[in-house]
Amino acid sequence: MRSELSLLLLLLIVADLVAIGLITRFYLGPFYKQDKIRAMKETYDKLVKMVDDTGSLSDEIMELSVQDNIMILLANSDLTDSQSTKHDSNRNRTRLFGYISGFYNDKITILKKSDEYTLQESTDSKINTSYLEMWGQLSNGYWFLLQTPLESMTGAVRLTLLFYIIVGLITVVVSICLISLIMRRYTRPIAMLTDLSKRMANQDFNAHYTGKERNEIGELGQSFNKMSRELEQTISELKSANIELQKDNERKTQIDEVRKEFLNNVSHELKTPLALIQGYAEGLKDNIAEDPESRDMYLDVIIDEASKMNTMVRKLLTLNQLEFGNDPVVMERFDLRELIAGVISGMQIMLEEAKVKAFFMQDTPVMVWGDSFKIEEVVTNYLSNAVNHAEGDRIIRITCEEEGKIVKTKVFNTGQQIPENDLPHVFEKFYKTDKARTREYGGSGIGLSIVQAIMDGHGKECGVENKPDGVEFWFTLESV
Repeated sequence: MRSELSLLLLLLIVADLVAIGLITRFYLGPFYKQDKIRAMKETYDKLVKMVDDTGSLSDEIMELSVQDNIMILLANSDLTDSQSTKHDSNRNRTRLFGYISGFYNDKITILKKSDEYTLQESTDSKINTSYLEMWGQLSNGYWFLLQTPLESMTGAVRLTLLFYIIVGLITVVVSICLISLIMRRYTRPIAMLTDLSKRMANQDFNAHYTGKERNEIGELGQSFNKMSRELEQTISELKSANIELQKDNERKTQIDEVRKEFLNNVSHELKTPLALIQGYAEGLKDNIAEDPESRDMYLDVIIDEASKMNTMVRKLLTLNQLEFGNDPVVMERFDLRELIAGVISGMQIMLEEAKVKAFFMQDTPVMVWGDSFKIEEVVTNYLSNAVNHAEGDRIIRITCEEEGKIVKTKVFNTGQQIPENDLPHVFEKFYKTDKARTREYGGSGIGLSIVQAIMDGHGKECGVENKPDGVEFWFTLESV
C-alpha cells in the first residue's frame, strides 16, 4: 500500500510539473509579448505627458527606457533632427521614415492601428531580428518610435523553461524523499493494524495496537484493542458453551450407567478397608492386643485405612461431579508452561523424599485453551503417579510439543513398563496394574480416571505409552 500511494503521489507531482512545463512552453511567450505591449503602451502614455514643446528627451524618459528595455526615438516633423535613447538614432530615424512614407522592405505585422499610433511586429532582415514597435506623431508635431527586441523575450522564455526543468527535476527528487518519509509515517500504523487483524483472525489475542496517534487511525487502533478483548471473552464463552452442549447430548444416556458403576465400584473398594477396620476394632474390643504397643499398631491400621477411605471417597466425589457435569469446564487462555512449573515447585518436598529428579526444559510460554484449575489436577495426578512408580535412575521428564494447533504434554518416568494387556485399562476407575504396590503408597485407582474425565470434559485426549526405559503419560490441549 505504501509503495502504491507513493507512486500515485509521485505521478501526480510529475504530471503537475509536465503540465506547468507545457503551459510555460506554449503560453509564456504570448504572455510575455502581451506584457511587453502593455509596457509599451504605458511608455507611450508617459511619453505624451513628459515630452515638452521642443521635443527633448528628459531624464525621466531615459530612465523609463532603461527600465523597460524600450528604445525611444523622437524626431521633428520633417525628420531632419532626432534624439534617441540609444546610439543608432540615424538608423532608427531611417526606419521611422520608411514607416511614415510606406517604403520599407522588412516583414511587418500590424497588431493595432489608430489615429495616435501604430502597434506592429517587424523583422529586420539584415540582422534577422524581430522587434515589437510603436510609432506615430505626437500633438506637438514630433514623430516617435518605440522599439523593443523580441529576441530577448525568446531567450528569456528559453532560459525560464531550462530553469524550470532543472527546478522540476530537483523537486521530483526531493518529493520522492519527502513522500517516502511521509508514507512511512502514515502507513506504518495501517500496517500495524493489518498485522493485528491477521493475528486476531488466528485467535492471537495477545496482539494489541500500541500506536499513540490522536487521529482516526489511533481511534481505529483502540477499537481493535477493544474488539480483541471482547472477541477473546466471546470465544471463551462459546468454547465453554460448545463443550457443555456436547456433554449434554451424552449425559442423558450415561447417567444411569455411571450411577450403577459408581455404586458397584464403591461397594467393592470399600469392602477391604471396612473389613480391616472392623476386624482390628473387634480385636481391640476383645482385648486381643493386651500390650500398649499392639494396641497402637491396631489403632494405626484403623487410622490409616480410614484415611485411605476418606481420600478415596473424596476422589470419588470429584470424579462423580466431573462425570455428571456438576463441575463445568470454564475455558480460558493460560500459560501451560507456568502451570507445570508451579506444580513441580509445589511437589518439590515429595520429589526430594522420593529421591526423584524432575526435568522441565520449556523456556518459552505455551499458551493454550482450557480450564487451568482442572488441568493443574491432571498434571498433579500425572506427576504423583510418576513419582510413585519411578525406578532405576528415578528421573521424570516433562515436555510440551506443538503439533499444529494442538499442544501435547508428556510426563515420562523411568521404571517398569506397564504390561501390554493392562495399557487399555489404566484410565478405568479402580483399575490397578500392581495392586500390592498401589496399596503400599495409598493409591485408590481413581486418579487416572479423574484425568480421563477432565480431558473428556475438554473434548481432548489423554493416554499412556511404554518407552524402552519407562512409561510416558500424555494429554492434549488446543493451542492459542
